[in-house]
Amino acid sequence: MIFDRRRAAVAIGGFCAFLDLYAPQAVLPQLAAGFQVSPAAAGGTIGITTLAVAMSAPFAGILSDRFGRKATIVAAALLLSLPSLALTLATGLGQILVCRFVQGLLIPAIFSPLMAFVVEEWGPGEAADVMGLYVAGTALGGFSGRFVTALVADSFGWRSGFAALTLATLLGAAALWAWLPSRQPAARQKRALGGLADHLGNPLLLATFVIGSALLFSVTSTFTYVNFYLAQPPFLLTTAQLGMVFLVYPVGAFAATSSGWLVRHLGRRRAGAAAFAVACLGALLTLPASLAAVAAGLALLVIGLFVAQSAAVGFVGETARSAKGAAVGLYVCIYYIGGSIGAVLPGLTVWPAAGWPGCVALLVAVMTLAGILLWWAWRPKTNV
Repeated sequence: MIFDRRRAAVAIGGFCAFLDLYAPQAVLPQLAAGFQVSPAAAGGTIGITTLAVAMSAPFAGILSDRFGRKATIVAAALLLSLPSLALTLATGLGQILVCRFVQGLLIPAIFSPLMAFVVEEWGPGEAADVMGLYVAGTALGGFSGRFVTALVADSFGWRSGFAALTLATLLGAAALWAWLPSRQPAARQKRALGGLADHLGNPLLLATFVIGSALLFSVTSTFTYVNFYLAQPPFLLTTAQLGMVFLVYPVGAFAATSSGWLVRHLGRRRAGAAAFAVACLGALLTLPASLAAVAAGLALLVIGLFVAQSAAVGFVGETARSAKGAAVGLYVCIYYIGGSIGAVLPGLTVWPAAGWPGCVALLVAVMTLAGILLWWAWRPKTNV
């Protein structure tokens, strides 16, 4: 098979964007103990980043519509290495929060243009397959960031882990510069702001934005608070062992590559609804006090949510007829608002009162409501 630099760039871009985003999750118990803060405060290192992503995402889409996908993506990847490196010098939680906020401001300028690039570069059928590669890249990036940080932190401290991630981001930026095409239609650049208003008036897009918010709420809530659950009896996992939990992410990455096939054969609506059902089943499987059951449940949850994510992004790209970068930016904005809430809300409400079972109940409720909304918004007469 001939090596396709464009497809490789899509996967690498997804990898770079998510490499740093959730990296602290596996060391949250270590951070909470080291800085003597609550789980909710430690979870703020995730929530503040996803909040910054939500704030900057619409502007990243507009920026890429105006100046081009490649220039925006490569510049953001290079700049992302600066706050990543600054994390290695942080001496307090406040400094970590500042660095994490800056990271969040830059990350959308990588993946918002990248998702728009996919729907522009390939036809609808092929774009679904390439979007699966993108989601696979994000899954592997999310896993690698967590796993490397946890593995290195167990022996050398979390700062060394962030240094390794900085080097990986720079290498990814070099690959993106070499392999990503630079063409950009001028007509789309001029319509960016007008397209933003059009997207806000489209109820089907708005519904899909909310679905995306529920997706990241579920992912972030799960992988923030499952670490505290597994650090407690009867599991008592170490930091390195918590990092191993994220091995379920490659499972999700593999599943995401087949999302295009599922959408074509089942239809986007059925594929999305089935994905949410699988994710709910996975959440429920984490309830027994068995590490094997927890691992299997997390794997199912990741598979379901990643397939649903690929289908949702594809729906946005196909439904937005113009200014696709702005449309993806809006999706990402609301998507990460959900992630910010998911990082903190369970720690303030259900975790103190009901622990992990309470978190699971909240997750199932959110995903079920998202599935119902999906069934309405993606009904056959609206599919394209």
